[in-house]
Amino acid sequence: MSHEPSLQQAIRSFGMDTITLAGPLEAKLEAMQQAGFGQVMLKANDLVGHPQGWQAAVKAVQASGLRGTGFQVLRDFEGLSGHLHEYKVDIAKTMLEMCAALGCDVLLACSSTSAHASQDLDQIARDLRKLAMLAIPFGIRIAYEGLSWGRTINEFTTSWDVVCRADCPNLGIGMDSFHILAAETPLDEIENLDPGKIFLVQLSDFMWQETRTFEERMATARTFRVFPGEGVHTAQLVDMVLKLDALGYRGDYSFEVFNEDYVQMPLAFVAQRARRSALWLAEDVLHRSVPLPGQLRLRT
Repeated sequence: MSHEPSLQQAIRSFGMDTITLAGPLEAKLEAMQQAGFGQVMLKANDLVGHPQGWQAAVKAVQASGLRGTGFQVLRDFEGLSGHLHEYKVDIAKTMLEMCAALGCDVLLACSSTSAHASQDLDQIARDLRKLAMLAIPFGIRIAYEGLSWGRTINEFTTSWDVVCRADCPNLGIGMDSFHILAAETPLDEIENLDPGKIFLVQLSDFMWQETRTFEERMATARTFRVFPGEGVHTAQLVDMVLKLDALGYRGDYSFEVFNEDYVQMPLAFVAQRARRSALWLAEDVLHRSVPLPGQLRLRT
């Protein structure tokens, strides 16, 4: 008897980020689909970097049958003034148009690193409210993510604070295990969130040891991320996922894995590693499907 239907059901909430794979967009989409994923996290240069233009990229995503988990990433939007603010508003409008064309209902915006940005939380909240209002006609939700190297907002607790101040129904937070663990924010703070306002969760594990400094971790952030269960922070990542699940989060998880080794490997090899990680999380961690013969174990 085939267990394939239960496998597909188990990983329905998990997807891959295109940044993890090398090659043209169509080949990335095919590798994800062949690995059993039903969704994909897309980024702006997937579209604008397509040799036939961004509309052709949209058609490729639609033809793949994969649902768009979300679209990333709007950077350094909040806290600016004058012509810098107007410039970023124009950028945001274009990204919203591309996001809508893809059929994605989530646009990821990450906290500002700009030295020109105000550190006033109320101004940041006002700008995020404006962004959310721009997104309403498109039916798009804004997931605001605190980067661990953000100038003012560098923890999910503070991103949650400004989202609450902005008070818009289509404005919530995005959570990334890398930034949460790098900032060493206590995971118990997850209990203070509203699960309905968590619009996206991005997951990756890491290869560095705890003894590294924050600066060393940041320097290797884009090269040594691995799939959940493959790194040295598996216990903390599992704790985070279980706390989100206990809170009532039932949204999407996307594997955002920056790894120079992976982009030198065949697409199918990397996609199968992602599949194994998704099955481990779904079955062994979250217990979302019926038990299968020989349960998967990435780590002991």
